[in-house]
Amino acid sequence: MRILVTGAGGFIGSHLVRRLKYEGHWVRGADLKQPEFDKTVADEFHVTDLRSTDNCLQVCGGVEQVYNLAADMGGIGYITAYLANIARNNTLINVNMLDAAVNCKVQRFLFSSSACVYNQEKQLDVNVTPLKEEDAYPALPERGYGWEKLYAEQLCEYYSQDYGLDTRIVRFHNVYGPFGTYDGGKEKSPAALCRKIALAEDGSTIDIWGDGKQTRSYMYIDDCVKGLLKLMESNYTKPLNLGTDEIVSVDELASMICKIAGKKLKFNHQLDKPQGVRGRNSDNTKLLQILQWEPQIKLMDGLRQTYKWINQQTHPPVVESLKRASLLKQLKVV
Repeated sequence: MRILVTGAGGFIGSHLVRRLKYEGHWVRGADLKQPEFDKTVADEFHVTDLRSTDNCLQVCGGVEQVYNLAADMGGIGYITAYLANIARNNTLINVNMLDAAVNCKVQRFLFSSSACVYNQEKQLDVNVTPLKEEDAYPALPERGYGWEKLYAEQLCEYYSQDYGLDTRIVRFHNVYGPFGTYDGGKEKSPAALCRKIALAEDGSTIDIWGDGKQTRSYMYIDDCVKGLLKLMESNYTKPLNLGTDEIVSVDELASMICKIAGKKLKFNHQLDKPQGVRGRNSDNTKLLQILQWEPQIKLMDGLRQTYKWINQQTHPPVVESLKRASLLKQLKVV
């Protein structure tokens, strides 16, 4: 199949491109930038601004399926600081991509939504009741990013009803793993904590945003990609959760990473920093019913892989020495 992945320069998009190529598809990637940490394996890669109608038409031409992952997004610090920019940029991307998909006669279109669409009044307790798909209404999502995602979900339904576009809608719950942003302000909590712990001396202190009691569930990237493929292959057109129901507090998450790193650290809780809702967890009832599957990778297992990669990135001399040792071994010098 000929498939377009927008946001292919980003974390989830670059992993998805690799999986689609492994499955034997022809893949076109599109994004403002190439992947930061690994060379793309896409057959074509368009470095382009998808806020433009013409650019969306260009990348949609000749493809049968679209995974629309392109978005202006980041961690809680970023999405609470740039409300207008995020809402404007993502609305332009999504409207133009939907129009282009209809005009180019795309067979199937997947939109990547977020758990940020859920009513915040249902997320006030750390022992949150897992969020079902219908809990997005009555609507009270995250400001900016959440409202934009919820609006785009409705657009997908309207384009399906009015123009016959076959759409899929996935609601991501906190995706993490290697080859994702871990510094600079757009990183999510698992990557940020891995970076802080990797750089910390044993026995020292790291900063944690909020009181550390806020709870979340986290999904490893391999499960995320598998779920995307299964949803695209299904006949289900309504919004669907894609996440784990293994809930932990941020302090528990940090402690798990400390255990992996073999370090004992103290936590300095920064109560003046953004921390989002008190509790958020995925109800996977419908996911199991629709896909006959749910994410399988346990948090500790995924964190081991994530920490290993981020630790290597934050200690480049170690990375270079490992590369040299590997090369010497290949040359049979050692």
